[in-house]
Amino acid sequence: MAGGVVVNNGGGKDYPGKLTMFVLFACIVAATGGLIFGYDIGISGGVTSMNPFLMKFFPAVYRKEQEAEKNQSNQYCKFDSPLLTMFTSSLYLAALVASFFASTVTRVAGRKWSMFGGGVTFLVGAALNGAAKNVLMLIIGRVLLGIGVGFANQSVPLYLSEMAPARLRGMLNIGFQLMVTIGILCANLINYGTAKIKGGWGWRVSLALAAVPAAIVAVGALFLPDTPNSLIDRGHTDAAKRMLRRVRGTDNIEEEYSDLVVASEESKLMTHPWRNILQRRYRPQLTMAIAIPFFQQLTGINVIMFYAPVLFKTLGFADDASLMSAVITGLVNVFATFVSIFTVDRLGRRKLFLQGGIQMLACQIVVGSLIGAKFGFSGVADIPKAYAAFVVLFICAYVAGFAWSWGPLGWLVPSEIFPLEIRSAGQSITVSVNMLFTFIIAQAFLPMLCHFKFILFFFFGAWVVIMTLFVSFFLPETKNVPIEEMVLVWKSHWYWCRFFRNEDVHVGADVEMPAAAAANGSKVDPAKLAY
Repeated sequence: MAGGVVVNNGGGKDYPGKLTMFVLFACIVAATGGLIFGYDIGISGGVTSMNPFLMKFFPAVYRKEQEAEKNQSNQYCKFDSPLLTMFTSSLYLAALVASFFASTVTRVAGRKWSMFGGGVTFLVGAALNGAAKNVLMLIIGRVLLGIGVGFANQSVPLYLSEMAPARLRGMLNIGFQLMVTIGILCANLINYGTAKIKGGWGWRVSLALAAVPAAIVAVGALFLPDTPNSLIDRGHTDAAKRMLRRVRGTDNIEEEYSDLVVASEESKLMTHPWRNILQRRYRPQLTMAIAIPFFQQLTGINVIMFYAPVLFKTLGFADDASLMSAVITGLVNVFATFVSIFTVDRLGRRKLFLQGGIQMLACQIVVGSLIGAKFGFSGVADIPKAYAAFVVLFICAYVAGFAWSWGPLGWLVPSEIFPLEIRSAGQSITVSVNMLFTFIIAQAFLPMLCHFKFILFFFFGAWVVIMTLFVSFFLPETKNVPIEEMVLVWKSHWYWCRFFRNEDVHVGADVEMPAAAAANGSKVDPAKLAY
């Protein structure tokens, strides 16, 4: 496998234990943290395509839209409004800032209380948005929603990766992305229904119903157990041992417990995780924590999911049809995520990344070409229904490719690669980079659509080529590797091994550490590592 390393049975370790109902239930409850993120992604695009919402808060956009439809003027530019995109993207700036505070809460108080805080804050933001009288109220509500998203996205993937058995970590962690896709689908269905409410207040229902997933997250967090990793790190060693027995369903937990203790002891030596994360030995993980969420946003997926109704309106669909098309992409998103759930721990992360990248690239080329052939650079065209349906088909194929690759893996891989001592800080960097570029893309998309026109799809396609090559050469395979032994994967990679010294790696007192690969001048157990 060019540029990668495959680790069999967790680098030689295969901790005893099984997937217990206790762990499965805890992971399902924790994964509901993804509902608030997904609901917001889906709801914001839907309400911004509702005329009563635009008339009340963004009348200039409404007039521009009506003018474009009346005069058949440039369809690419009819939604271009800095204020409208600020409404959508203000949430992501707030989430970016909140993720740094969430890091401290997650490390000091535990993962569950960070989730709880996120749910409660999102609940308040939903109430403000539903009752909004002016744009200021809308944006303040969006900021509170963003704080909730920042806390949930920082803590949930960590919780899932720490609770799951190594062999099933991918499947259980992707539960977070599954909930994101379910949140998007529910939002699209709700928008489809509320758009039909007479009186023009349906958008209030759409925004206020964000309180439902927020309440699910907040209440669910109260019943979650702490992870053994977090309990050990906070000095509750006896409770951690009891919890580890319970989550693994066996009394034979000494080997895994020993690794967790070693990781915790090393973690306690590090008083400044934000400064220490810049050390050379953490360079591989830090690179991935920045590159993966950066690339995830440059796939172009949020262009589709944020503005799916707007995009379909631009393609010539009527109001109801555009929302219905968004519902269709939402369904594709949910079902395709199940493909990732059932394959990620068998095929591995790299194969899904690479296959998904190729599929997305092909679809972007086709969609860009189809839109370009009809609209050209003028942005004026009358698209036949069959032609528009063909465009939707390839958009759905694109969404499917994302939903089983960059969507779930963009959260899974960063959450499983960091050692305990910098894990919370590393996850905060992942969330903040994700939110920063979500904000930038959300803010820039409508002006880019106006100026780039159909070339925009080729722009994102070029980024998909870059990120697929990056994964091919620089991302090692992490499936089945115990989370506290992940450092061995990096030390055995053809490129990242140069950033490690043997004394930098600690995986437990009773573990013979396979250093770098033999090709790099170190001894390696061939039963544990294979290129």
